[in-house]
Amino acid sequence: MTSGNLQKLTQRAQERGNPFKILIVDDEKWVREVFRDFCTLTNAFEIDIATSGVEAVQKVTDNSYDLITMDLIMPEMSGLDALMDIKKKSPRVPVMVITGNATDKLVREAGVLGACRVMYKPVQLDDFIGELTRALVR
Repeated sequence: MTSGNLQKLTQRAQERGNPFKILIVDDEKWVREVFRDFCTLTNAFEIDIATSGVEAVQKVTDNSYDLITMDLIMPEMSGLDALMDIKKKSPRVPVMVITGNATDKLVREAGVLGACRVMYKPVQLDDFIGELTRALVR
């Protein structure tokens, strides 16, 4: 399944003439690196990284993205607060929540605030690439 989805993403990026720009937001370095490594399986992506909600909001203010992955539980500014601010600045950008320990209430609230998908850590490569494909290839 992964190779078919990677082909779809690569083909779509070629058709549009540039890679999909993705912002990965997580306070844990290993999580950011795993998702970045998943995305480097194809040249369909240009990856940007934010280590906090505050940094993510600033990056969205300064740049445009095709998709954002967002952790919910982070110090300084929660993923929910960052999601709310990001949706105010860039309402059409899909935000995919990826969380390891959020409560059902937090996950529901993320959906209400505009998250397009919710995935739970640990995330499998097939699932991650599949969700990226669903969000980006319309």
